[in-house]
Amino acid sequence: MFYVLSKLFWMVAAPQALGVLLVVLATLLALFRRRRLSLAGLVPGVLILVLISFTTLGAVLMAPLENRFPRPELPAKVDGIVVLGGGIDPVVSAATGRYAFNDAADRYIETLRLARLYPNARILISGGTGDLGGSGDGDAVAGARFFTDMGIDPSRLILEPNSRNTAENAAFSKPLADPQPGQTWLLVTSAFHMPRSVGIFRKAGFPVVPWPADYRTPGRDRFALDLVQPSSNAVIADFAVREWIGLVAYRLAGYTNDLFPAP
Repeated sequence: MFYVLSKLFWMVAAPQALGVLLVVLATLLALFRRRRLSLAGLVPGVLILVLISFTTLGAVLMAPLENRFPRPELPAKVDGIVVLGGGIDPVVSAATGRYAFNDAADRYIETLRLARLYPNARILISGGTGDLGGSGDGDAVAGARFFTDMGIDPSRLILEPNSRNTAENAAFSKPLADPQPGQTWLLVTSAFHMPRSVGIFRKAGFPVVPWPADYRTPGRDRFALDLVQPSSNAVIADFAVREWIGLVAYRLAGYTNDLFPAP
């Protein structure tokens, strides 16, 4: 139920979606001559769209998330690497029978680099399709194709193809990895997603070393106008707002012990 509600909520709560919905609603109200109500929707709708598209607000919100867990020094020994799903387009991957990456592809590039640095480490790919329809090839399926094509021995791969969100990533990955005392497991995911991920893995009793990848900002932006890349600004704002909401929601749902997990 939590998974379904979170997906439905985000359909209307994402800043881009919310801004457009408010403007559309305001337009409909204006057609019915409900001018005051129309204005009440139009002003916040336009304000949201302007702020997320033509300012650095998204980068400002993203920076604390990405800076929370700095990448550590390379450990002397690594027993396993967990890469969280979200870097692969499931529908295109299924249609082509290959692996189609999205903007979070760096999760896989960094995992591949680590896999070559630590040739004895197991690689656990955690992720189903992550959408309500459940269609396409999830990260575990398509990711296995990628690593095999890149020369990684299939016997090193552990596939977890059923998780739909980060809570399920941790819950389903732990029994497959079966981490033992003294072992070192790296957790690879997007830097902005690392605080929530670490909190969830800690709650699940799966100790991991955070290894952030897929940075989206320089990490030192100040609020300012940015008229050059409105679409990119809006996307970053969506990701940042979603992650902050996710931190609160997962804490309230009991999936983490801390509102903003720290090293």
